[in-house]
Amino acid sequence: MAASPRATLAVVADDDSSKRRQILDGARNLFLDLGFDAASMGEIARAAGVSKGTLYVYFADKSRLFEAIVEAEALDQGKVTFNLDPERDVPTTLLEFGQAYMQWLCRPGGGSATRIVMAIAERMPEVGRRFYEKVLQHNINRLAAYLEARVKAGEAEIDDCQLAASQFMMACQASLFLPFVFQAAPAPSAERIAQVVASATRMFLAAYAVKPV
Repeated sequence: MAASPRATLAVVADDDSSKRRQILDGARNLFLDLGFDAASMGEIARAAGVSKGTLYVYFADKSRLFEAIVEAEALDQGKVTFNLDPERDVPTTLLEFGQAYMQWLCRPGGGSATRIVMAIAERMPEVGRRFYEKVLQHNINRLAAYLEARVKAGEAEIDDCQLAASQFMMACQASLFLPFVFQAAPAPSAERIAQVVASATRMFLAAYAVKPV
């Protein structure tokens, strides 16, 4: 029985997506090993296990490839589920959000995109800006919107929810993210993340006069 055109297209699309991921993974590893400037398209092709011609089918140059890595990180981040229901109480929500956020941020291999962007942001500021906006600022905005809802409900006293959201997320990173991203320590355990997030939550509740519901 002949395959339908739709089934054939689906197979081609899956193969195309798989090949693209293969190239992105190879490029990410090479950028970490050699740096952006030292990694040539030929070396990227070899690292990804594809021909140079195939590489150029997907990406016109190294800058486009690097930007695709940033986009892939943003897509991965968007798949993380946070329960920021505006009706939920603040202590429970912060604890769950903080743990989920840190587990995603410090996942094995999760610091590679951050390290690459940090290394190149001075020379390619537009890439650094997009990474910040799509990956980091996006989560700040989500948490800030939740906090604004709790302020309106009278559960918290916060003048600047964007600032408060940033402060909480940075407090959750304390002693965890920088050692991890600079490879001074392995990915933190779930138990250690829970301890740090619990401390960050207590600080937040004390600072912003959060009232029990």
